[in-house]
Amino acid sequence: MSSLIRRVVIVGGTHGNELTGIYLVKKFQKYPHLLHRKSLECATLLANPKAIAANRRYIDRDLNRCFANGDLANPALTSYEDRRAKKIAAQLGPKSQPNADVIIDLHSTTANMGLTILPSSKDPVNLRLAAYLSTLNPLVRICCGVQCNQDAPMLRSLSPLGCTIEVGAIAQGVLNADYLQQTEQLVHAILDYLDAMNQGKVLSAPSSLNVYQVMSSVDYPRDSSGELQAVIHPSLQFKDYEPLSDGEPMFLKFTGESIPYRGENTVYPIFINEAAYYEKKIAMTLTSKQQLSLEPVS
Repeated sequence: MSSLIRRVVIVGGTHGNELTGIYLVKKFQKYPHLLHRKSLECATLLANPKAIAANRRYIDRDLNRCFANGDLANPALTSYEDRRAKKIAAQLGPKSQPNADVIIDLHSTTANMGLTILPSSKDPVNLRLAAYLSTLNPLVRICCGVQCNQDAPMLRSLSPLGCTIEVGAIAQGVLNADYLQQTEQLVHAILDYLDAMNQGKVLSAPSSLNVYQVMSSVDYPRDSSGELQAVIHPSLQFKDYEPLSDGEPMFLKFTGESIPYRGENTVYPIFINEAAYYEKKIAMTLTSKQQLSLEPVS
């Protein structure tokens, strides 16, 4: 990457009941010197103020699904979150010429995701940064979504560089000291990496990176009226990122029967039993485990 990274924006409260990012952003706003790096301008943003005040994920619509290009350009979308997305995009965008070089969006999850980095894109800078973070903390995992690019509807897509940080399992509306500290450590490590890169001191990272690539999502078994007919099988609960092979239990019917996973290839489920995904009809997301060779950052 030839140009320097000048402006980093740290976002919390995209979902109003995920307190880790909200309280870290509030801390950074109160003590801005914590973000000071020689070559960087660091800004903060609380993305969804009404949802934060209400301790709800959102008011009208999931803000983190409002940043698709078509939605941002659609004047007919006037819900509170749609209006917030347009305002944030005007602040940090447009996507074609972002006003933020890097966006770090802080989230938490009720699923047992540990410390997960979801890069905004597969740009070499993002992947090498993710690899660097995984060397600092072997508990860090890297997950790439189906739309790991600027067409995605997530807030992070406003810039091609950056990531979402997902930590958990944490209940909605609850703070967890360990995850609060570990998230802050990841933010500081990202800023240190970018600052060093600006000064021509690219910090060492492995030449390859294990990535969990999203393949598809699976809903709970339901009847014709949409009522749940099964729950996550006890042997799978809290087993995010662990292998699931053909024939192994996936769901448990209320009648006591197991429903197995059926598939030729071993998969690695994530976001298992995420509370916020019941309404999205997602019981878990299936990923494949891949090893990517990393391009050098020029």
